[in-house]
Amino acid sequence: MADELIFYTNPMSRGQIVRWMLEEVSVPYEAKILGYGTSMKDDAYLAVNPMGKVPAIVHDGKVVTECAAICAYLADAFPSAGLAPAAADRADYYRWMFFAAGPVEQAITARHFGIEPDADQQRSAGFGTLEHALGALETAVNGKTWVAGDGFTAADVYVGSQIDWGLQFGTIPSRPAFDAYAARLRERAGYKRAKEIDNGLIAEMQAANPPTA
Repeated sequence: MADELIFYTNPMSRGQIVRWMLEEVSVPYEAKILGYGTSMKDDAYLAVNPMGKVPAIVHDGKVVTECAAICAYLADAFPSAGLAPAAADRADYYRWMFFAAGPVEQAITARHFGIEPDADQQRSAGFGTLEHALGALETAVNGKTWVAGDGFTAADVYVGSQIDWGLQFGTIPSRPAFDAYAARLRERAGYKRAKEIDNGLIAEMQAANPPTA
């Protein structure tokens, strides 16, 4: 089928970012729920994403992986949604989307794994330290409604997901700029629809596999 859009995900994964983006784009899609260590590692899915990780999309036969790339792709593939600025106005859009995907996520992951770069390593590591990365990220949202220009864009989906999750799970500290930005995001209809879908799937999975004593 022309323009077929297939979304591979697990509700307890970064797939929640792409689910939100799909709900903002508001186009039909087929979701395929994969399991960790099972269907994510099957040959059929490895043919889509050799990393064996979610999310991924297949749109009209073309594969896109990596959350930031998927968000940027969907904004361009469905321009009527208005989720990408005009080409001449994309500096902040690209800058902050890929800053969040690179230095911010690397810094949070390093801290989670107990890695604290020393002074020499900080010069080599793209993120420097978590504090440096978060300080820069704060400038993306401080005193502004949205990350890139006057309107909500795909950059807000990606950057916003990082901040929203970080605040919820304690990997990003509460700061007035982060808190206010996340509060705006949580009021969006697309955000609410996506959370309702994924939270419902999580509840179903937990009911089907209750914890044992």
